Amino acid sequence: MKAIILPEYGAPDVLRFEEVETPVPKQGEVLIKVHNVSVGTTLDIILRQGNYPMKPPLPHVMGTDPVGEIAGLGEDVTNHKIGDRVGVHYLMYGKNSVQGEEADDPDFYRVVGIHCWGGYAEYLTMPANNVFKIPDKLSYPEATVILRHLPTARHLLSSKAQLKEGEWVLVMGATGGLGSCCIQAAKKIGAKVIAAAGADDRVTMAIETFGADYGVNYRSQNLPEEVKKITDGHGADVVTDNIGDPDLWEAGMSSLASMGRMVTAGAHAGNEVKINLRSLYLGRQRIIGSPGCNFSDSEWALQAASDGTIVPPHIHKIFPLHEASAAHELVEKRGFAGKILLDPIQSADEPTN
Repeated sequence: MKAIILPEYGAPDVLRFEEVETPVPKQGEVLIKVHNVSVGTTLDIILRQGNYPMKPPLPHVMGTDPVGEIAGLGEDVTNHKIGDRVGVHYLMYGKNSVQGEEADDPDFYRVVGIHCWGGYAEYLTMPANNVFKIPDKLSYPEATVILRHLPTARHLLSSKAQLKEGEWVLVMGATGGLGSCCIQAAKKIGAKVIAAAGADDRVTMAIETFGADYGVNYRSQNLPEEVKKITDGHGADVVTDNIGDPDLWEAGMSSLASMGRMVTAGAHAGNEVKINLRSLYLGRQRIIGSPGCNFSDSEWALQAASDGTIVPPHIHKIFPLHEASAAHELVEKRGFAGKILLDPIQSADEPTN
């Protein structure tokens, strides 16, 4: 099969399009013919640069969130059949994992595309219990971006923040992959959503496309003041921030209501922010970090999307697999709204390096 190989850490041009041996599913595994996989900042760009805390042995195949069709079955697999359209839950069971609490594994995470070869390839093998059927109404690209972000959004808001119907939610970076899913997960719970983004057109998209109730441009408006106006002085019961920008983090924290909860699963803009401890303890507020989600969150996400009421995160561009270096370059430059995907099907007849 053809795959994108990471032979060493470095710039985008280290990625190699090569012919490698097609994997064979072991007992309890399925073989998946990959149709799409996304290119993200943390588990793709930072990993390729060699700056991610977990470093797989090289050479390696990245790709955290592949979707495709089952092309082969290992022994004792009874819950899937060849031809099933499926997606992958990116956290894998560890020796101390508890069913239903996979996101709170006491050991460090075992991640698809890091601890095993991922979806930057024509085929990959996966444990059958990591694989979920995709609703017929979802295309493969839509399923990729939904499975990457909607389960995490639901886990942050429901399990971690314990969001309740009628509460106020402020979503930072509201038109990004995770942000747009946080809007919709919050609305499914019955919350009132304020979308915050850095441009007027993105604020409009968050309201008109993803269903936020209100919007604020945090580059041109005073975010805490606007949130207080919208909520009649109450503030946001929950803030989701997956950016890590020091100024935006401070504005988000200042928007929290008494006993408010800040939930986070990302640090794209950096790893360090300031925290006003006096406001934190006098306000009886909480900051909760959780990078993963439970298997049940993936099941919920696919069910929620099956009736067409979930709008998938915006897809900016789909590259053929053999153009992975160009895709990485684009993601590094940023300056666009939406997700970047790879498509191995388009590269099936391309010559390797």
